[in-house]
Amino acid sequence: MSPTKKSVRDETELTSATMHSPVGELTIVASDTGLRAVLWPVEKDGRVTFAEDVQPGNHPVIDATKEQLDDYFAGDRTEFLLPLDPVGTEFQQSVWNALLTIPHGETSSYGELAAELGKPSASRAVGSATGRNPISIVVPCHRLVASSGKLTGFAGGLEAKQWLLNHEAPDQLF
Repeated sequence: MSPTKKSVRDETELTSATMHSPVGELTIVASDTGLRAVLWPVEKDGRVTFAEDVQPGNHPVIDATKEQLDDYFAGDRTEFLLPLDPVGTEFQQSVWNALLTIPHGETSSYGELAAELGKPSASRAVGSATGRNPISIVVPCHRLVASSGKLTGFAGGLEAKQWLLNHEAPDQLF
């Protein structure tokens, strides 16, 4: 995932579709470049915004995302191979890229991720950037926990976060 600079005047049209999953109905949003978002059934206002129009429809990135998410939920996939196109600040992009390095079935803390980014005192900023991750599940923000190991904030809700972590590492039970 590389930083993508989009202008409000960018005329790119986004396409969306929904899919059923064990953690609720997900909305998948794609641009001509790649996967822009995987959104939860109930999204907090302003958590993820789009400068472009979003139209329901078919798109090859949406089809690939649905297939790979189905494989993930079936336990047949541990890594996603999709073109990603999230829009965020340079710092957000660096956090989202770092999330991609947390292996399937493992967790990290906000503080550990901040230290990996060379900003050991920025755990709250990492938490804020993680909360704005538009590509839930695929960019695995659910793998971040408090330094105590406690489950904390998650756009899909703590029940969904717990389900995802238990799905990936059933022997650890969160």
